[in-house]
Amino acid sequence: MKLLLLKVKNSTIKGKQKKIEIGTVIKQDTLENRAKFVYIGIGSNLGNKKINIEKAKFQIEKNGIKIEACSSFYETDSWPNNNFPKYFNIVLKGKTFFKPQDLLKKIKEIEILIGRKMSLKNYPRICDIDIIDYDQKNLKINNNNQKLIIPHPKLHERNFVLLPLYEIAKNWLHPKKNKKIFDLLRDLGVNNLRSIKQL
Repeated sequence: MKLLLLKVKNSTIKGKQKKIEIGTVIKQDTLENRAKFVYIGIGSNLGNKKINIEKAKFQIEKNGIKIEACSSFYETDSWPNNNFPKYFNIVLKGKTFFKPQDLLKKIKEIEILIGRKMSLKNYPRICDIDIIDYDQKNLKINNNNQKLIIPHPKLHERNFVLLPLYEIAKNWLHPKKNKKIFDLLRDLGVNNLRSIKQL
């Protein structure tokens, strides 16, 4: 009788352990597959710049990235050659199930769809889309000869990213520098901030 009770007890314990293990696996799987918050920058300095950016926004939402917030338009000189047309830029906050490399692939497809052509570095372009932040992670990915570093190594130097980002995410923290966006803006200096115009 005691032996039978012991077997039943052991069986119950094992059953509980299995439930705990299964529950843990499901919880981990759920966390890994939950939607990720992303911040995406869109710029244009060719053609009808506002329409180009609006088209990119439409395609982004159409292709599995739910837009949660979007900044105003900001105008800046083209860099490093300010003889090129001025840029319009925005930053949007989105939610997606795409992994970083798949998100990169998708936004490159959208750039081409909007009309971006192969050109020299820093030359005018119809559409330029960048992943600013992916789930507050530091990432370095090589995907089919496309190198992806998140956050961008020069993000903290770019007023056309920081100001629109600050507009929609005042508590954003740089995941690598561990600095709040307000402090990053202050580090830019007054002249750098004056050179950008909110439209």
